[in-house]
Amino acid sequence: MEESGSHSVKVLVIDDDFAVRRLLKAAFEKSEFKFIEAENAADGIDLIAKKRPDIVLLDLGLPDSDGIRVVRTVRDWSQVPIVVVSGEGDEDRKVEALEAGADDYVTKPFGVGELFARMKVALRHAGRAGATTAEAVFESGDLKVDRARREVTVRGERVRLTPLEFKLLLTLVKYAGRVVTQRQILSEVWGEEYTEDAQYLRVYMGYLRKKIEADPENPVMLLTEPRVGYRLVS
Repeated sequence: MEESGSHSVKVLVIDDDFAVRRLLKAAFEKSEFKFIEAENAADGIDLIAKKRPDIVLLDLGLPDSDGIRVVRTVRDWSQVPIVVVSGEGDEDRKVEALEAGADDYVTKPFGVGELFARMKVALRHAGRAGATTAEAVFESGDLKVDRARREVTVRGERVRLTPLEFKLLLTLVKYAGRVVTQRQILSEVWGEEYTEDAQYLRVYMGYLRKKIEADPENPVMLLTEPRVGYRLVS
């Protein structure tokens, strides 16, 4: 897995569970990752600053600090991709982690294949973060979004969106591959005063799916993270 150029991907695992760290170390070494580990928040933050990993896997239940506090601390000075890997599957905790700045959230127990896939998406997103306005075309599968021309095509055919639908799609494109919480989307598309209007968002996501998905009832591009938010497949 070479997502960061010619060097091996350097991954930092911050987790106080020795068994989890050993499992991940074995899996990563088979995939030619460079593995770094920390068992508490303080050491993890120090390693992010000193070792500059390409991606961080972070548990929330650390012995010396809450993992969400770690995310907020790191986001003050680094945009390194952070994937939360935690046994805490409560939707409120997922939303809190994502809104603090985590790129994704994987619930324990997890499959290594799924974790690798989520990591690849987070790394690709980080690689695109510095894209200039000249690189204004987003493509994923059958979907093509030309931000400069404000054109959307699906399976080669032009799709006409209302200004609000286009703004909603652009917000999902901005975070392509990541789960975007309902509050984040509502705030960016409609404004802070609408952050509690989840039903409003569901209605417009339905409109968007009817225009973009081949089967709106079984979407493959605009995915729902139940009670948390939405993800545009990248």
